[in-house]
Amino acid sequence: MTINKKNLTPIALVSIFLLMLALSFAAVPLYDLFCRVTGFGGTTQNASNKEIPKIIVNQDYKMRFDTNVHSTSDWRFYPEKNTLDLKPGQVHTVKFNVENPSNQTSSGSASFNVSPSSFGKYLNKIGCFCFEKQTLKPNEKQEFVLTFFLDPKVVDDNKTKNISDVTLSFTFFASEFYEKGKI
Repeated sequence: MTINKKNLTPIALVSIFLLMLALSFAAVPLYDLFCRVTGFGGTTQNASNKEIPKIIVNQDYKMRFDTNVHSTSDWRFYPEKNTLDLKPGQVHTVKFNVENPSNQTSSGSASFNVSPSSFGKYLNKIGCFCFEKQTLKPNEKQEFVLTFFLDPKVVDDNKTKNISDVTLSFTFFASEFYEKGKI
């Protein structure tokens, strides 16, 4: 059987279309994997208690905590401490206070960002309230906890070894998705 050019063109176009369709479905998981592996865009790592480093590097870093609430929420959100001195390998726990001063139950979810972004792959979260639905009743106050460590390998990276200040910024977004009747 011979294939002429008239038959080859539609086959090639359909093949390209199917390949592009498959890549569009794979783009989000592949981008997420890329960010987690490289720390691109300040993406942090998740760790367990078993992965806590056995050494502490004698190099000081100052971590600043920046907290924000998206304008659609009335919540108040602030850290127990605005700054923290840390050394790579030390495990730290920081408490964050969240208040709902309104007279209605509301829900929200916190996202975060690390700056400079090159630190993202070295910031390992053991426990975090981020990206989870949080619901507060009217005038309710809650305390949320972040437990993390800075990977000792941060001192060996040319992109991070001369930087001593890191900012971890959290933003709480109101979650209308969780309100009754909107699901």
